[in-house]
Amino acid sequence: MKPAYKRILLKISGEALMGDQNYGIDTKVAKSIAKEIKAVYELGVEVAIVCGGGNIFRGVSASAGNMDRAAADYIGMLATVMNAVVLQDALEKCDVFTRVMSAIDIPQLAEPFIRRRAIRHLEKGRVVILGAGTGNPYFTTDSAAALRALEIRADVIMKATKVDGIYSDDPMSNSEAVRFDRISYQEVLEKRLKVMDSSAISLCMDNNLPIMVFNMKIGGNIMKAVEGDTSIGTLVTAEGESQTAQ
Repeated sequence: MKPAYKRILLKISGEALMGDQNYGIDTKVAKSIAKEIKAVYELGVEVAIVCGGGNIFRGVSASAGNMDRAAADYIGMLATVMNAVVLQDALEKCDVFTRVMSAIDIPQLAEPFIRRRAIRHLEKGRVVILGAGTGNPYFTTDSAAALRALEIRADVIMKATKVDGIYSDDPMSNSEAVRFDRISYQEVLEKRLKVMDSSAISLCMDNNLPIMVFNMKIGGNIMKAVEGDTSIGTLVTAEGESQTAQ
């Protein structure tokens, strides 16, 4: 099947790299994700990835204790770079050419993020893995994903999560929560649905950048998302009324 998008930004949470562990990185999970990305890459789709760092450190979590928020956020940025290097290793073992680019200067591990250079890497068929968020404290990796997607002119943000889309409530705690198959940015903000932080949603809304939310724990879902199969998750666009999944 022909892909629905030419250039995508895939947002992968740090928690996704934990697998069934309570902390850290499961290299088997990284290998599995790399194989799915390779399948998409072989279709000719240009892939950029933004990694979270919650599997190692999260600036707003209890593990940060009473640390200064800015200092804690910088530690979180370093965690995302660690995850980026793990993904790079997994992808290159699958014979996928990659570049890691960082918003903070770590020349031994990553190139600095330069927008035109990132676009050039994508055009040359390299998967670009973007670490260190925006390089600024107080901004989440969701905001980084929205910002970078716009900078590299991605067609869509694909947010790979542990649930199969956006629900009216937390499906883990409320069995009656209803899944949306399509919803507008405005409704996400008004209903305070915790799919991405409000800054990221607003940035996408202002620039009409679609967001696809799906469960990455189900094999083949990244490919289905790239093919435009909206049955696997929720599509967030400027469209007016939400439609609940049947």
